[in-house]
Amino acid sequence: MSDQSVTEFKAESPALEAWRMFRRNIPAVIGVIMLMVIVGATLYGTFLYGGDPFEIVWAPHEPPGVTPEFPLGTDYLGRNIVAGMLTGGGPTLAVGLAAAALTMVIGISLGALAGYYGGWVDNLLMRITEFFQVLPALLFAMVLVTLLSPSLWTIALAIGVVSWPQTARLTRAEFLKIKELEYVTAARAIGARNKRIIWKVILPNAAPPLIVSATLTIGVAILFEAGLSFLGLGDPNVMSWGLMIGANREYILDAWWPVTFPGLAIFFTVFAVSLIGDGLNDAFNPKLRER
Repeated sequence: MSDQSVTEFKAESPALEAWRMFRRNIPAVIGVIMLMVIVGATLYGTFLYGGDPFEIVWAPHEPPGVTPEFPLGTDYLGRNIVAGMLTGGGPTLAVGLAAAALTMVIGISLGALAGYYGGWVDNLLMRITEFFQVLPALLFAMVLVTLLSPSLWTIALAIGVVSWPQTARLTRAEFLKIKELEYVTAARAIGARNKRIIWKVILPNAAPPLIVSATLTIGVAILFEAGLSFLGLGDPNVMSWGLMIGANREYILDAWWPVTFPGLAIFFTVFAVSLIGDGLNDAFNPKLRER
């Protein structure tokens, strides 16, 4: 057989194959572009536009497009909505990322231990998971934020604490399936310790669905933060999209724009993250790779 034929039959690495599938997914690529625009606006928009989001700069409830200096208008205090949008995106995204990271750390750790060891360890950890799963997530998060005093990090902590059960169940299911495969048995046969098998052998092979779950968790966390801020539990000292919605909610019938624009920012951010998550799910799906 010629070298060319060998090259043709050479298997493509799973990572490159997933990347090829992801690039072919037009909605996922659109989601990446949307998210890059949003992140770029929050990172560099404040340098280009400037302005303190808490500074009162004009008359309250100035409609959009009336004053060129304030293209999106002002809120109920006369604060510039554009400044709030550009400044508030960073904290909102930071809360989403931090909460998703905490969710994945707790969920993966408990799910991996439960799925690998089984027996009483599995029973104990799954009962704990069920306890957190049946709690009203929003109410429990509200209690935690109130007890710890509202701040960005307490909000991220509260969201992470109430959001991990689904990740734990997904991780457990993957570990129960993978731990019986031949390469795991071979790792045990050569004397690999449980710690190495869990984190070095099984977890990397269970990563694809967990990556998809982590991506979607970011969107859920952003919505969660907006909900807590809408209820008045946001950090009053840090501008965020959720805080803008919560602060102006009482005036929505008189002035729609202070609530609508940050709401649209949250919608497009979560929509972009969802498109990326769906694209990753398709890219890591072995049935779709064969098409």
